[in-house]
Amino acid sequence: MKKNILLGLLVTLMGLSLVSTVEAGIFDSLFGGGKKKDDGKIKIGFLLKTMQEERYQKDKKYFIDAAYAAGADEVVFDSANNKEQMQLQKFETMLSKGVDVIVLQPVNTGTAGSMVKLAHEENVKVIGYDSMLVDGPLDMHVMQDSWAVGRLQGAAMIDWLKAKKGSVTGNVALIKGQPGDSNANAMSSGVLEVIKNNPGLNLVIEQSHVGWAPDKAMKTAENALSRYDNNIDAFICNNSGMARGVIAALKGQGLADVTKVFVAGSDAALTNIRYVAQGIQAIEIFKKIKPLAQTAAQAAVKLAQNKDKEVTELYPNAKLINNNFQEVPTIVTEIVKVTKDNIKETVIADGFYTTEEVYGE
Repeated sequence: MKKNILLGLLVTLMGLSLVSTVEAGIFDSLFGGGKKKDDGKIKIGFLLKTMQEERYQKDKKYFIDAAYAAGADEVVFDSANNKEQMQLQKFETMLSKGVDVIVLQPVNTGTAGSMVKLAHEENVKVIGYDSMLVDGPLDMHVMQDSWAVGRLQGAAMIDWLKAKKGSVTGNVALIKGQPGDSNANAMSSGVLEVIKNNPGLNLVIEQSHVGWAPDKAMKTAENALSRYDNNIDAFICNNSGMARGVIAALKGQGLADVTKVFVAGSDAALTNIRYVAQGIQAIEIFKKIKPLAQTAAQAAVKLAQNKDKEVTELYPNAKLINNNFQEVPTIVTEIVKVTKDNIKETVIADGFYTTEEVYGE
């Protein structure tokens, strides 16, 4: 009798255990619970903040091609339409797909550290891309020299003012990107440094723009031109899209001409390069996308292949940059000033655009 009771209890417990296991598996399958087991494949996530700027089609292509060439078995790509909550959801989805490393361009550089912490709980490393997040345990970062972007823009403005006026004097508008974004702050700091060192310059507008939105930049420029009776000598913009917004405002006043107003952008979007060629825009900063994307992809694969090694061991020559949380191993790639005189030697020679695309030839 006792044997029968014990046998019955054992069968019942085994049944409950089986049901529990099955239910758990169904739950995980339906709701994505739990991280997938390591299948030995190299899976890389690439999450951009937006595809709003045309340059990001190139970031995507260069990155994916380089990742596969470096040995990745799968690349999971997505973007977040400049929406912080959307990026968090897409980041979590990448983790649920079992990626080994995520390369992240954060929508909000001030809060993205929480995503890195989430990844570390899953033993997934995170490489920052382009815009460095702050106050978070970032494993590595790949970026262009954002500080130099602003300095190049500012130096070109100085040369333009000397040629036009014979002196470094005038009203300047600084058109900044996303409020609080570390990349926007870095680029702007280079411009502000130039303005500070030239007391004849008057910074009349310093305005951030949510989502780096061209239409918001156009509105800022329209208001500035109205307020100062069109007496603004230079607009320096953190990216190409906002420079296009400024130029739209200048066109409305018959001022979209490099002999009248200096406009600088950054990202080398095709429309802006055409503006430079046509004498509508003074300069663009060509933040070379190919080496940036390729370097980030190669680093991601390298980290995935060497999970037990420190980043500083894999990249001993990486520059250490403090992000207010720790010293982050950082690789900095090249930027170039594009003017009407050097388009063929820069964006065209680099294969970024063809002569026909720029000039219609």
